[in-house]
Amino acid sequence: MVDLVVEIENTPGTLARVAAAISDAGVNIAAATCVGPAESAELHILVPHAEAAKHALAISHVAVTREREVVVVNVEDRPGVLADLTRKIARAGVNLDLMYVATRNRVVFGAPDLAALRAALDVAS
Repeated sequence: MVDLVVEIENTPGTLARVAAAISDAGVNIAAATCVGPAESAELHILVPHAEAAKHALAISHVAVTREREVVVVNVEDRPGVLADLTRKIARAGVNLDLMYVATRNRVVFGAPDLAALRAALDVAS
């Protein structure tokens, strides 16, 4: 899947407008995280159909500032799962630069070396 990054105004209704644009295009948001305590925020959106989401956002005058492929891992919903996964990644010497939780008990990981990350997690591309 693809992680899209959108810089949004940190004002009431902005996130709703972005989410509506994507859903109106028929694209499912599999995960999202938004960080930014100031006037703007960085919104990460995990989508299975990046081109359709980008098109919908462009029509709504929202620019995707970055996009990248990420690794999505299905997990059990139990204590210790994230610790176990990140220990495996650390033992492989892979540095993470992104992590968030997705719907349906999944964890999203990003790293500069995606191949090494996949190998550490034994996940196919």
